[in-house]
Amino acid sequence: MFAAFKMLFVYLVFGGIAGVLGVPYSFLIHDIGPLYRLAMRIMHAGVVAGGIRVEVVGRENLPVDRSCIFMSNHVSNLDPPVLMPSLPGRSSILLKKSLMGIPILGTAMRMAKFVPVERGHSVEAAKTSIAAAASALRSGLNIIVFPEGTRSRDGRLKAFKKGPFFLAEDTKAPIVPIAISGTQDMMRKGSFAITPGVARVEFLKAIEPGEYASRDELMAAVRGAIDAALPLEMKAV
Repeated sequence: MFAAFKMLFVYLVFGGIAGVLGVPYSFLIHDIGPLYRLAMRIMHAGVVAGGIRVEVVGRENLPVDRSCIFMSNHVSNLDPPVLMPSLPGRSSILLKKSLMGIPILGTAMRMAKFVPVERGHSVEAAKTSIAAAASALRSGLNIIVFPEGTRSRDGRLKAFKKGPFFLAEDTKAPIVPIAISGTQDMMRKGSFAITPGVARVEFLKAIEPGEYASRDELMAAVRGAIDAALPLEMKAV
């Protein structure tokens, strides 16, 4: 548990200071960029404090000068802090709407155009989330999506939700599949304990939505690419 406490300490102390000072400053200068970059440094510092080394491969597969939809498998609460500092530019992320209610952090996430998602709610709510994500993409941001919708309990790749692929079809933004491994053994679902180790983030070749005849074909291509890059014990069954 000591590794988890060290990570939490970094996030509470440095993240708290950055939020209290950075949010009002961002309002004054009308620019969330400096706070976002600082937040990514703090996020990475917390990962390092937790004894996690991040190994990133495949950067050459990242499209240049185009907003992307990053789609990754999801096996641990460690996935976002491991992944986000590794991404180029600024990214928005689809996340649970309840997180937007966290004091200071929620305000910062709204300023950064993070997209709230209401799980299991109406079609209208889903359309609103997709429209917000499309707006973020068109403003020059990238979008991070975990298309399984929740963390895998056993580490294996699960079925994908269709919502993110409506977004891809609508915007024609390239999808960059991402395979994350290692985190499933560091922080399991339902546990706060962290086991230090190596987390691997692999960026795969970008997939162009316009090259697929249907949404289902596009979804199968993205899921197949991620599945092929995962270790045997994490592949879909």
